[in-house]
Amino acid sequence: MKFLDLVRLVFENLGRRKARVGLTAFGVVIGTSAVLVLVSLAIGLQRNANEQLYGIGDLTQIQVYPNYGSEGDIRPYGGGGGGGGGSTATLITNQTLKDFAAIPGVAAVVPRDYFNGGLMMQMDRLEGYGSVIGIGLTNLTDLGLTARVGTTEITKTTVVVGSQVALNFYDPRLRPGQEPPAPPDLMGQTIRIVLIRWNQDGTETRKTIQARVVGVLEESRGEADWSIYLPLEEVTKWNEWALGRRINRDKDGYNQVIVKAADPRATLDITNIIVEMGYQAYTPQSFVEGINSFYLILQIIFGGVGAIALFVAAIGIANTMTMAILERTREIGLMKAIGATNRDVMSIFLGEAAGIGLVGGLGGVLFGWTAGQIINVLALAYLAGQSASQGGPPPSVAVYTPAWLPIFVVVFATLIGLLSGLYPALRAATLVPIQALKYE
Repeated sequence: MKFLDLVRLVFENLGRRKARVGLTAFGVVIGTSAVLVLVSLAIGLQRNANEQLYGIGDLTQIQVYPNYGSEGDIRPYGGGGGGGGGSTATLITNQTLKDFAAIPGVAAVVPRDYFNGGLMMQMDRLEGYGSVIGIGLTNLTDLGLTARVGTTEITKTTVVVGSQVALNFYDPRLRPGQEPPAPPDLMGQTIRIVLIRWNQDGTETRKTIQARVVGVLEESRGEADWSIYLPLEEVTKWNEWALGRRINRDKDGYNQVIVKAADPRATLDITNIIVEMGYQAYTPQSFVEGINSFYLILQIIFGGVGAIALFVAAIGIANTMTMAILERTREIGLMKAIGATNRDVMSIFLGEAAGIGLVGGLGGVLFGWTAGQIINVLALAYLAGQSASQGGPPPSVAVYTPAWLPIFVVVFATLIGLLSGLYPALRAATLVPIQALKYE
């Protein structure tokens, strides 16, 4: 039997029992729409979580710290061990930077440092504070930061500030009841940075440095928003002044190094290599991977719940096809008597079962996609209200249906129908023609 003849005969037979086929296919519609909606919901939640998580940092960056023998123990410039025992510190030296750069997949190795003394900023009548970070590069775009105004390039006499640094300025002469001044526009302004150190006798020493603000960064919802960026060499000089001695990176090491991967997919592998080298390392990618693993499991669970409804529908298909054999026993005998083979009979019944699955799958995709859009609108309206009350960004999607999911659902429903009709088709194919013709 030709394939086109088989398809025509299958749909003609299905059309002869419209009510029964429709009710059976409706069960498949419910199962496939449940699979589509539930899996789409899990995927939408994952995408929404990832959008929120991408604000925690560049996923190609790895924060590396020295290892002083206990987790989380990070001391500036080798801070010394205790108890007179041998030091177990694993410092980040200049040679370490070269070792990191030699790791496959590493695009850049950037040392950084904080100012470890007291600090105050002054501009006109205003005073402020901020976190000073020294970076071992000249352009902050290499760290994924962009400028809202100005530039991201830093020099010895210029600084780039975060988007929220201006909020730290206040008028120390403000009297009670007076309205505080608006945050200043720092772009292009020359600010005085007052460094403070305390001597062993408790006396305070100050040093004033002038720097011009050449750039204000875009908001990143992270550390950069409240930071002031300078070249690493300048911050090292400031720390030497605060410590009262020279800093030797081969003996004191670096407080922190940023290792940047060329590809986010290689970040975790590079992190593991650095940890095996004896250093502390953290990357936001590890957190994102954990979240993605959770949502993958959620997709499987949701898909399994929907598949249960689909398997229940499969029982209905098997029942429908079994009843069809009883009603068409003489027809099967006649087909065999005029030359139809067991394979032909089996193909017809398998085709009818698969056809019910196909029709139900197409209907389920249409119904499920429509239901998903309705849920998406309602969920986004609710979540947007929650985000506004909490001050967070609104979600962009709640239910997301990727292009592959409807295709998978239709194919899966058709396959379920095919498997459901396997036993009835085998039973029909093995009927003896003479007995089938005598069947009443």
